[in-house]
Amino acid sequence: MADVTTTLMEVGGPVAASVGGAAYLRAKHPAAYWSTMGLPVSAVRLLASYGSVMDACGLAVPPSRLRAWATHTLTRREVRPVPPRRGMLRPSTTGLRLRLRLAPGQEPADVAASAERLRHAWGVHAVYVSTVRPGVVELRLVGYDVLRKVRMPREAGDGGLLSVPVALREDATPFVRDYRAVPHGLTLGATLSGKSMFLRHLIAGLARQPVALVGIDCKRGVELAPFAPRLSALATDPAQAGELLPALIDLMEDRYDLIKARQGIAPTTPDEEITSDIWGLPEDERPVPVVLLVDEVAELFLVATRKDEERRDEMVTQLIRLAQLGRAAGIYLEVCGQRFGAELGKGATMLRAQLTGRVCHRVNDEASAKMALGDIAPEAVGAACAIPPNMPGLAVAGDTSGGWTRIRTPYLPLMNAAATCRDFAHLAPDLPALKAFRPRVPASPVSAPATLLKPLPAAD
Repeated sequence: MADVTTTLMEVGGPVAASVGGAAYLRAKHPAAYWSTMGLPVSAVRLLASYGSVMDACGLAVPPSRLRAWATHTLTRREVRPVPPRRGMLRPSTTGLRLRLRLAPGQEPADVAASAERLRHAWGVHAVYVSTVRPGVVELRLVGYDVLRKVRMPREAGDGGLLSVPVALREDATPFVRDYRAVPHGLTLGATLSGKSMFLRHLIAGLARQPVALVGIDCKRGVELAPFAPRLSALATDPAQAGELLPALIDLMEDRYDLIKARQGIAPTTPDEEITSDIWGLPEDERPVPVVLLVDEVAELFLVATRKDEERRDEMVTQLIRLAQLGRAAGIYLEVCGQRFGAELGKGATMLRAQLTGRVCHRVNDEASAKMALGDIAPEAVGAACAIPPNMPGLAVAGDTSGGWTRIRTPYLPLMNAAATCRDFAHLAPDLPALKAFRPRVPASPVSAPATLLKPLPAAD
């Protein structure tokens, strides 16, 4: 009996330790668990069951007549459906990638409709389908919930001018805010939803680029003031915003005059030198792009007196003009708030319609989610309302193409973002039209120089 007990302890002890260690890794360190255990198991399961899974999902098709005749004549075996031809497995730290060549008559929607079945069959967290080219789709298998603890991929680096990776998608790819592709954006979210973190990443990324950052923060500047060394202009109340917006309108009109002067050239000028925006101008003549960041946009709409109402109407009109005409002049808008609906007043709906990119964090009611996503991706409203309060930074991003995805912004300390703005303060362009609104940056306190000599006591 003692020998049996000893044998059980010698064999069962390591097995129990291995199982317990695997369970701990899966719960606390899913990335390490996937790299060590999840990836090999899922790869073997996929390769071993690929044909049967495709057949069960209805993705296998009858073979060609030549193939059916050869199989029946040479092997005398039953002719079975043929699955889509697959490429090589490409593993990553978050999952697997696999390309499929569709059979004639199939479309990517057929594979996308079976994504949930493939997820369960191969034991992964999620399966996403994207089109590579006609007839070829890519399956992205995600091994674990990458939004639970966000780690931006290494390839998320600099995406070019006016392109900033600010969050991680649920398919483990970076969410890039590209102003050249989507000029204006709207970011909504309740208090403590992570909206400020999204804006913080955006500013820290743009601070490294040769662009002008202009801020309107009607909360007395508590959100944008830490980034003052990198800002070309800052308004901290509606009165200052009412003076800053006309200056931006004048700047936009000056740039349009520059574009028109370029268009009024001789007929012998090549077509490639004729332009309708600043990006077609020669590099030495091209003005620096401007990104206008508006925090708590509702503060610009709230009025108390008749005089405030007139000023509100002027500011809203100027914001709408910037949203309609600013892209060609290199002026882009990023509008943030907790709620942005028609109840704010005249012009709110018209302004929102000009904001193409939408990011909706956790909101307090379904109506707020509909304001952000209802007119571009109605099916995303339910996903936005399901964001739990214990997941700050989690949001639903959509655009006018109808597509949407869940994203989450990683944590970035305020001191780190402010330090980035100080380090790249020399990149803040000198815009004479906005010089009056340049925020004052307090001088850093100068500490007393350290001495290496030990003071001697005075003699009596």
